Amino acid sequence: MSKRDYYEILGVNRDASEEEIKKAYRKLAMKYHPDRNPDNPKAEEHFKEAKEAYETLSDGQKRAAYDQYGHAAFEAGGMGGGNPFGGAGAQGFDFGDIFGDIFGGGRGGRTQAHRGADLRYNLEITLEEAARGAEKQIRIPVMEECETCNGSGAKPGTSATTCQTCAGHGQVRMQQGFFSVQQTCPRCHGSGKQISSPCKDCHGSGRVKKQKTLEIKIPAGIDTGMRLRHSGHGEAGSHGAPHGDLYVEIHIKPHSVFERNGDDLHCEMPISFATAALGGEIEIPTLDGAARIKIPPETQSGKQFRLRGKGIKGMRTHQHGDLHCHVIVETPSNLTDRQKELLREFEEISQSDSARHNPRAKSWMGKVKDFFGQ
Repeated sequence: MSKRDYYEILGVNRDASEEEIKKAYRKLAMKYHPDRNPDNPKAEEHFKEAKEAYETLSDGQKRAAYDQYGHAAFEAGGMGGGNPFGGAGAQGFDFGDIFGDIFGGGRGGRTQAHRGADLRYNLEITLEEAARGAEKQIRIPVMEECETCNGSGAKPGTSATTCQTCAGHGQVRMQQGFFSVQQTCPRCHGSGKQISSPCKDCHGSGRVKKQKTLEIKIPAGIDTGMRLRHSGHGEAGSHGAPHGDLYVEIHIKPHSVFERNGDDLHCEMPISFATAALGGEIEIPTLDGAARIKIPPETQSGKQFRLRGKGIKGMRTHQHGDLHCHVIVETPSNLTDRQKELLREFEEISQSDSARHNPRAKSWMGKVKDFFGQ
């Protein structure tokens, strides 16, 4: 039976890039892997077919020969010569490329370098600092490159040697019956090196824990839950890989006077019974100092007054929010005998014309009577 065209097997065009070929092969390899298809006798055949196509088209020289001569380039005595399986043979499938790519290895078993871990720091600030902006100094524990051994992990004056288990590749192949699978070397943990005399400060890891002090600039208008990213201030990477990032998450402390809602502020302001009834002027706090508002006569408890532009300047809108003042009519306490006498007199006068002086109470009593069918 004649072989199928390699490009057709992978489902790519003849001008496909290396990345497109690799992506197509990855998909087919995962789809037809025999371990994932124990009840499909044709899966292994499809897997071998995709493997052969990929081994040829991923190699520049083999691909050029195939494009010119087709399958004849790899037949015995053909123009290309050699084995498209790269020495694995017809009975020994090499999964290093596809599974190495997926699980962190790579063709040829190169030493792995991992970017440093990202860090998160919870920073608590006041409402005033959030509104105006601030600069804060923080200390964070991080893993940094060991200065004694310059990150090598070896005692000064010595050096690491090639791992004898993986021959410096950082990967080993485990034979499992018909298949061979590539995995991280258990002896050197993927570094490809062995350290016979480890550094006394980092104990061979190449990194040590340190306390780092950073200056953090808090922009005006920031709110709880927002994060500030500081690139390269996370933990050091392994084998010269870059540092991770630091994310500073903002938390605003509860305020004794104000509650924040977006860029608006809310506060409650108690006023006396007399002020609510007769009207007057009261002083209220803002983040920029005191302000005065007029209370109209007959103001009810819960009435809201808005001061435009007295909230917080938004980070994105650059416009100030408003301050909402909710007045609460306070019931007097610790009354003197004279105050009680005056209030009783006031109550008698009010009850003589209740509909006029207590319209809400009259309306409410009417609703109650309707409810009970009276």
